[in-house]
Amino acid sequence: MTALLDVRNVSKVYAHADGLVDALADVSLDVPEGEFVTITGPSGSGKSTLLLTLGGLIRPTAGEMYFRGEALHTKSEGELAAFRRQHVGFVMQNFALVPYLTAVQNVMIPLALQKVGTADQKDRARSLLASVGLDERRNHLPRELSIGQQQRVAIARAFANDPDLILADEPTGNLDPSLSEDILGLLEVLNQEKGTTIIMVTHSPAAARRGTVRVHLEAGRIAEPETAALA
Repeated sequence: MTALLDVRNVSKVYAHADGLVDALADVSLDVPEGEFVTITGPSGSGKSTLLLTLGGLIRPTAGEMYFRGEALHTKSEGELAAFRRQHVGFVMQNFALVPYLTAVQNVMIPLALQKVGTADQKDRARSLLASVGLDERRNHLPRELSIGQQQRVAIARAFANDPDLILADEPTGNLDPSLSEDILGLLEVLNQEKGTTIIMVTHSPAAARRGTVRVHLEAGRIAEPETAALA
């Protein structure tokens, strides 16, 4: 199975008033193409740090990362930004929707950054909103949508640039159990139908069980390898 991401001995150290903090310590793993990876662990275990490192938003202190064999750890900030625009979509716990833009306009944002024509942006955004069950809500502002609908818009936006990788940080953290099931089911369907690799941080054991590859962190280290995909 082809590895989309190959992470080798990655560490991240932060300077703190009380001394150095090891957010990640010698983490190694393979992320195969098309898998649904879940990352769990207690608060402060390094889950979000690992996720943002995989997305090129945090530069590791030590170690190597490769995307389809191409080194990420040696790229400049500008090269990493281009990598994210082309290959990565993000789904955050707080949705991060622009409040004065409609649902369709929010989904169009990544396409505008890719300099896609306006008509094509709208067509693509409408198609994505339809895929998450929101075509009839496309002209609504975020405040006119329910919490679950807002997260669906955020998911549609994450898929706008047809990414190879979706990084989701506690995407159901603000949702009740019923809505959480809806969003997790939607991510599973998109993963299976589009073949997009998804890496999701979650505090929920039930959500973690959705993963085809599961990673558990303790104090910045992989504590419980659960599949052969872990290095």
